[in-house]
Amino acid sequence: MALEVTQILLNAQSVDGTLRKQAEETLNQFLQTNLQSFLISLSAELANNDKPIESRKLAGLMLKNALDAKDHIRKAELARRWLSIDKSVKDQIKVCLLQTLSSPIADARSTSSQVVAKVATIELPQNQWPELISTLLLNMGSPQVQAPTHLKQATLETLGYLCEEVSSDVIAQDQINSILTAVVQGMNIEKNNEVKLAATRALYNALGFAHSNFENNMERDYIIRVVCEATQSTEIKTRQAAFECLVSISSLYYDKLSPYMQNALLPITVKAVREDEEQVALQAIEFWSSICDEEIEIQEDYGGDFSGDSDLPCFYFIKQALPTLVPMLLETLLKQEEDQDQDEGAWNLAMAGGTCLGLVARTVGDDIVPLVMPFVEQNIAKPDWRQREAATYAFGSILEGPSPDKLAPLVNVALNFILNAMKDVNNHVKDTTAWTLGRIFEFLHGPNIGTAIITEVNIHHILSVLIEGMKDVPNVAEKSCGALYFLAQGYEDGGSASSPLLPYFENIVQALLVVAHRDDANDSRLRTSAYETLNEVVRCSTEEAAPLVMQLVPVLMFELSSTLDTPKLSSEEREKQNELQGLLCGCLQVIVQKLGASESTKYGFMQHANHLMNLFFRVFACRNATVHEEAMLAIGALAYAIGQEFLKYMPDFYRYLEIGLQNFEEYQVCAITVGVVGDICRALDDKILLYCDGIMMQLLKALSSNQLHRSVKPPIFSCFGDIALAIGESFEKYLIYAMPMLQSAAELTAQATSVDDEMIEYTSQLRNGILEAYSGIFQGFKNSSKTGLMTPYSPYILQFLESIYQIKDMEDLVTKAAVGVLGDLVDTLDSSAVPLLRQSVFYKDFVDECLSSDDPQIKETAEWVQHTINRVVSG
Repeated sequence: MALEVTQILLNAQSVDGTLRKQAEETLNQFLQTNLQSFLISLSAELANNDKPIESRKLAGLMLKNALDAKDHIRKAELARRWLSIDKSVKDQIKVCLLQTLSSPIADARSTSSQVVAKVATIELPQNQWPELISTLLLNMGSPQVQAPTHLKQATLETLGYLCEEVSSDVIAQDQINSILTAVVQGMNIEKNNEVKLAATRALYNALGFAHSNFENNMERDYIIRVVCEATQSTEIKTRQAAFECLVSISSLYYDKLSPYMQNALLPITVKAVREDEEQVALQAIEFWSSICDEEIEIQEDYGGDFSGDSDLPCFYFIKQALPTLVPMLLETLLKQEEDQDQDEGAWNLAMAGGTCLGLVARTVGDDIVPLVMPFVEQNIAKPDWRQREAATYAFGSILEGPSPDKLAPLVNVALNFILNAMKDVNNHVKDTTAWTLGRIFEFLHGPNIGTAIITEVNIHHILSVLIEGMKDVPNVAEKSCGALYFLAQGYEDGGSASSPLLPYFENIVQALLVVAHRDDANDSRLRTSAYETLNEVVRCSTEEAAPLVMQLVPVLMFELSSTLDTPKLSSEEREKQNELQGLLCGCLQVIVQKLGASESTKYGFMQHANHLMNLFFRVFACRNATVHEEAMLAIGALAYAIGQEFLKYMPDFYRYLEIGLQNFEEYQVCAITVGVVGDICRALDDKILLYCDGIMMQLLKALSSNQLHRSVKPPIFSCFGDIALAIGESFEKYLIYAMPMLQSAAELTAQATSVDDEMIEYTSQLRNGILEAYSGIFQGFKNSSKTGLMTPYSPYILQFLESIYQIKDMEDLVTKAAVGVLGDLVDTLDSSAVPLLRQSVFYKDFVDECLSSDDPQIKETAEWVQHTINRVVSG
């Protein structure tokens, strides 16, 4: 039975706070106490054309929120709740939703389209609502029956949302064909502009369903022809949507584009960039950026060696288009906006063109240089700032891709000019110049570059310019910090040799601290950039700089302490202070790692350990997840650095460790705390045993919880391995809890068949976590009297390893870990492993395959495994 909800829905949008709160409470009470009636009432409200549009829109929004959520756990709960509702109730709601698609009110139709798609996302995978797609297609009419224009528009919008929400494997191919036919005809035959736009947007979402259609030459020709025609529409939104379709096609069906590129796609996109409105031109540029992405990925996957056996050869579309493409992109660089350097979210033709030019450089390498350098030379010294900035942007954009041998001579000639441009009268030019210097140091500076860009002769000038740039307006100062970051990074692999930065170290650090304390340091990420650069300067410093690094510790501790002693702050001030606390904890972590890595410096900073821990404990009192993460990471670094000395802090620290492990809501904090448990295990070895019962209980609870984000679970398994490695045979008491969980997770990964990239990555992380657990447990029991405890679990572990071996193209990291666990099993069980090996026929082939791997680490691990097996079997 429907409830009268109109007035309550209107009150829930009232400017009167009391009225609004009462209405919200009433709606929530209805939702909790009488879900089915409430959902019927909302759908009836949405469908009723006599009701106010405000109440109808809110009814639709509440329906949508009752079906879907961003959090994947909540989303699954809502889906289960919907499926449990009585079928007659759901049918009644769905009738109202489909009826609303014919409403004369556009907002009601659009809201209903989204809700229909949400219901379909839940029901279609369960083989429910099978008539939905045929019902929607009937709305499009036929040659005999003309459907109302607004109904066709709403239906196409619904089909678009449906294709966006639902996986293609739950819709039959004949229905996919019917959807594509309706959509493409909507673009091609319909005269109404709103219908054409809805059809074009629907096609964008339906393209992922069209793989078999793109294999058919006639169908593919027709789809691409209709999309190309839509790019010439008189309506700007339709043109934009059509180019968005081309961007999607370039990514999904790169290998099918060859027949259309030179005569259709190239001229259409170039004309749009040069002549159309900005939002259309941006999509036309994005098409070429997408083609670059595809060709870069192919070249990385195949190393440029495209034989006839290659799954996806490179068609070199970018290389063929260079004579037309590069001049077009260079033209866009001159279309800057006056305030683009002040707006972090700015995106315009000049920025899109520069980004695409950078991708083109990565795609074709050296070939782009002679096409761009004349533009740079002609414009770099022009009186118009736009020309100077465009020339600098063009030069900076092509510094990744071409070989250092090609670029280094040009950079060496231009460097002085670029450094002097940091004094330009125009902030745009200075901003882009500082960015370009950062690119020079990122890609053309380091021990592996043949021709040195930075020498003893010019380093003083370079550093002077960057430090001066750090005093400029925030956006220029931020990019100057970024350039210094990459300059320091280039000396990271210099070995034990004295760093050319050493004489300037103190000045650099002082300049960065001054920047971090600027009143405007919150603008343009300046403070963050200053501290990140300070971290990199410290991280890449040599041992000679250690005394200077040591001097930073009390300075940063004082600053952190100052932030903890401030009186009451506004919410905005508190947010800025939390950010600063996180940055300071991050700096201290880097310094601890740096000084703790060398015996000669470790004991010097241990005098600060008590003060550091007290500060970090005070930081935990701040209710901010980011600050907690940074403090936890710093404590993990301190524990790893001072080793068993950390034991004295455990009584006070343990409660914070427990709180972190229980923080399921801010799951990143939980994940980092799990990692810190590993650091502490490595620091304390078996002295962690006193705390293991509590830690293992929290880890097992976390694994069993549906509230914890799944990304934390692989590190928890890894943590089992860290604990076992630390406490050895004392891990016995946890085997009955840990091993079944590991086995269940291993079976889950063996059954995983998802083609979703995110799920594939998660499954890989899960496998790796499980393998790290097994490795640590085996190694923990090795040479003890209790190795036999692992014998009952070993057949399941071997099955897991075999399931990994059976998967072709397994990630190298997982393969190395898997063959390593095989070796650990044999090494630990010794002669008890022989009967297990005889029953497992796969292991020889697995080891042989790893021995022939191109990855030296896999090969080295496999050699050890083979040696171990031979020793045990012949034993």
